[in-house]
Amino acid sequence: MTSPCFSLVTVFEQEHFQGKCQEFTSECCNIQNCGLDNIRSIRVESGAWVGFEHHDFQGQHGSLSYHVERLMSLRPIYCSHQSSRMQIFEKENFMGRSAELCDDYPSLRAMGWCMPEVGSMHIQCGAFVCYQFPGYRGQQYIMECERHSGDYQHWKNWGSHCQTPQIQSIRRIQH
Repeated sequence: MTSPCFSLVTVFEQEHFQGKCQEFTSECCNIQNCGLDNIRSIRVESGAWVGFEHHDFQGQHGSLSYHVERLMSLRPIYCSHQSSRMQIFEKENFMGRSAELCDDYPSLRAMGWCMPEVGSMHIQCGAFVCYQFPGYRGQQYIMECERHSGDYQHWKNWGSHCQTPQIQSIRRIQH
């Protein structure tokens, strides 16, 4: 697996960058093993990062669109500085209708994806955040070329706990 570009983040136990803090340049699967009780605020110095509400990169990601009280693990996101390209499929195992995406899409329906779901996807290069609802809202899923070799054969591979594979907007992750 290729390493991410140089990444640096400072995490704090309290909101508003207060309390005990620590810098990270690589992933931390359990913040408590690193001497902190939890993460309540983050200052990203360089790179792209994702924080999770549970240990071992589990649970919801911390973001502005989904409120998480605290984070218990974090890692850099593997993304390139070049282009971003992915192919989405209507059904699991890369079956059904497909579309190639290389930009930001606040609404898949508005860009012509009229299928009710996205069942699988292949990230050819770069990294993306896929959102449950249009307008970059709802649960979000980080999709990276370097993780799973870019192949997400089944919608449960990206951590969806919904009954159907609900992705309605997609945004590129860029530095």
